[in-house]
Amino acid sequence: MDQKVDTTDRVELARRGGTTAPPARFTRLGLSAKLLVLTTLFVMLAEVLIFVPSVANFRNNWLLDRLMAAQLASLAAEVSPTGAVPEKLRAELLRTAQVRAVALKRNDQRLLVLQSDMPVAIDQTYDLTQLKKGGLVGRLGAIGDALGVLVSSGDRMLRIIGQPADDAGDLIEMVIPEAPLRKAMWGFALNILGLSVIISIITAALVYMALNQLLVRPMMRIARNMVRFAENPEDRSRIISPSARSDEIGVAERELAHMQTELAQLLSQKSRLAALGLAVSKINHDLRNLLANTQLLSDRLTSTPDPTVQRFAPKLIASLDRAIAFCNDTLRFGKAAERPPEREEIALRELVDEVADGLDLPREGGIGWDVAVHAALRVDADREHLFRVLNNLIRNAIQALEAQPGGDVPCVRVAASRLGRSVTITVSDNGPGIPPKAREHLFQAFQGSVRKGGTGLGLAIAQELIVAHGGTLRLLDRTPGATFEIVIPDRIPD
Repeated sequence: MDQKVDTTDRVELARRGGTTAPPARFTRLGLSAKLLVLTTLFVMLAEVLIFVPSVANFRNNWLLDRLMAAQLASLAAEVSPTGAVPEKLRAELLRTAQVRAVALKRNDQRLLVLQSDMPVAIDQTYDLTQLKKGGLVGRLGAIGDALGVLVSSGDRMLRIIGQPADDAGDLIEMVIPEAPLRKAMWGFALNILGLSVIISIITAALVYMALNQLLVRPMMRIARNMVRFAENPEDRSRIISPSARSDEIGVAERELAHMQTELAQLLSQKSRLAALGLAVSKINHDLRNLLANTQLLSDRLTSTPDPTVQRFAPKLIASLDRAIAFCNDTLRFGKAAERPPEREEIALRELVDEVADGLDLPREGGIGWDVAVHAALRVDADREHLFRVLNNLIRNAIQALEAQPGGDVPCVRVAASRLGRSVTITVSDNGPGIPPKAREHLFQAFQGSVRKGGTGLGLAIAQELIVAHGGTLRLLDRTPGATFEIVIPDRIPD
């Protein structure tokens, strides 16, 4: 069942990635099946690496046992009172030792002790004394000799040279048929093979279950969650619940949960922005008509001789013109970037005063107004863009001051200075300041709002407009209140 689920998940992941499953059978297996196959193969390989030296060691021990038996037979022949071994005794000694001939080498003299009546032709010679002297090379050679015996036909005669025990001679040689050795080795090999298979199955099963529980299942859970989350990223119930693991799997789960949470929030914000754009597009036409009618009515005010009306009518008309233009450009924030700035040298003090008039600053008995901008200071910027930026920042300051009754006399201050080829403008207030939570997403739409019910679009739009000038907008760490700094560099000469 797990195998089928693994394969289905893998195919689904491959389909979503725009790729097709490779044709190889192994790559079509699920992660659990791959783990089982690889674990079994590696354990079997380890058993083979143990099996081959074990067979070679059994061969050496079997030959040493035969040498010991040949040595005992030679000692029995030497104690014969006549010096010659009777034929019946010789045959019994050779049969008991399972050899065809025995010779001793003592004091550089070779003495044939026992020999069968039938002539013996030597097919292969093995010198066991080289095992200890040869080191690793000798052991590898013994492994090769053992494999040679296993694959042989078993009809060869072998000459074995070894070191006897109990000081029976410098060396002892014997001639034996290969068949008994090959039979004994095959019996041992089959026993070891069966035991190795059992050990491999048990070991592979234990390793598989351990790795499957610790690694494969958590990875399958992460993969399935990724596929499920991708089907509907805005559904927060599909976000993975991280486990309490402290290893790399746990880190991956927590990072995935964090990424999915941020992605869900981002998609939610995009949806809200799309809904806002749709709503604005529906009311945009009617709003422009209402503003146009108001503009026509305000134009009649210019013919009124009242001095107060004559003073405020141009400003009212200019504000209506901006409102109509802004209404036409409202959807740009949701669709594309703001229009490129049309920069010119403008008198900054006049622009600041115009913003203050539109916001009714200073307000008698209400909010104070302090301007520290020299009348001769000029800034290289788009007039409408900079007006919108200052208007947003000053309006935010007024709203922050109105939300904090009592305390010091509320005041908004605008200061500016030129340093080289850039102008720095600061807008500050002595209000409650920006909360730490709002600072994290201060210039992000729908996240950086300080007041309840706000959208945070004002600061986002302001930063976008300043960045379009090649400048910066940032919040300074000053108290009390909040201080925003605008830096606008001059255009680079062509």
